[in-house]
Amino acid sequence: MKESMNYYEIPRSEWQSFYTKEHMPLTQDELDSIKSLNDQISVQDVEDVYIPLTHLIHLYMKEFESLTLSKGLFLHRYVKVPPFIIGIAGSVAVGKSTVARLLQTLLSRLFSRRNVQLITTDGFLYPNAVLEERNIMNRKGFPESYDMQRLIQTLNEIKTGKDVEIPLYSHQIYDIVPNQFETIEQPDILIVEGINTLQLPANEQIYVSDFFDFSIFIDAEPDLIEKWYLERFESLLDTAFLDPKNYYYQYAIGDRQKALAMSRTVWKNVNLKNLEEFILPTRGRADVILHKQENHLVDQISLRKH
Repeated sequence: MKESMNYYEIPRSEWQSFYTKEHMPLTQDELDSIKSLNDQISVQDVEDVYIPLTHLIHLYMKEFESLTLSKGLFLHRYVKVPPFIIGIAGSVAVGKSTVARLLQTLLSRLFSRRNVQLITTDGFLYPNAVLEERNIMNRKGFPESYDMQRLIQTLNEIKTGKDVEIPLYSHQIYDIVPNQFETIEQPDILIVEGINTLQLPANEQIYVSDFFDFSIFIDAEPDLIEKWYLERFESLLDTAFLDPKNYYYQYAIGDRQKALAMSRTVWKNVNLKNLEEFILPTRGRADVILHKQENHLVDQISLRKH
C-alpha cells in the first residue's frame, strides 16, 4: 500500500505477543451471536488480534484523558472528559459490523465501568424516497447518499455531552425505518461504524474523522471482498423467501442465476467503484489497519507511526 511508509507493519504472529491475555472474555457461542451473516471469527482471532487491539485502544484513552486533565489545569477549571470516539471503516462485506460489535463487547467487559455504545452510519443514509427523488438510488452508499451534515452535527452533540437520537436503518427493508430511532446517552466510549467514517468533508473545514480519537480500517483485496459480498448475497436469498416484506424476497423467489448476475453487476458498478474512488483513499487516515485474507483471517496489522 502507498501509505505503508507511515505505518509499522506487524504480522499477526508478532502482534499477538504484545499483550498476554489473562482470561478469554468471550465464548465461541457468544462470538457466533455477534458476527454478521457469512462472516467468520474465532476465539483464537479474539485472543491473537482483538484483545491486544483493545489494550492499544486503552493506551490511547489514557492519553486522551491525560490531555483533557492538562487542559483543565491550564484553564484553572474542571473540564469533563468527553466521549472517546472510535471510527471503523472499510468496504461493504469486509466485516466492519462484526468488528464493531466485538469491540463493543470486549471494551464493555474489559473496562466494566465504561459505558460503551455503538452506532452505524447506515442510519444517516437518506431514505430511499429521497434517493429516488434525487435520481441517485444507483449511488446508494456513495458520499452523496448520506446526510453528512446530520452525522457531523450528531457527533458534535455527543462530544459535548448531549443525548441524541439516531435514525434506524433496516437491511431487511433496505431503507430507513420511518419514525424509529436509537437513543445514545452520554457514552464514555462510542464506536462509529460505516464505509464513510473516514471520508468526505461536509464542508471545507470539518470531516467526520475530526471527531475520532482512534480509527480502524478493515482491509482486504477487492477480489476477496467481492467473493464475500456474493456469498453474503446468496445467504440472504436462502432466508429472504420466507418474508415477503424483505427487500431480497423478489430475488429469492425468482431465478437464482439472474439474481446472482444482478449482484455481480451491483458489485462492479456500485460497491467496487465506491471502494476504489472513495473508501480506499481514506485507508491512510486510520490509526490501525487490519488486513484480512481468506476466511476473514487477519494476517497483518498496520499501526500508524504518527
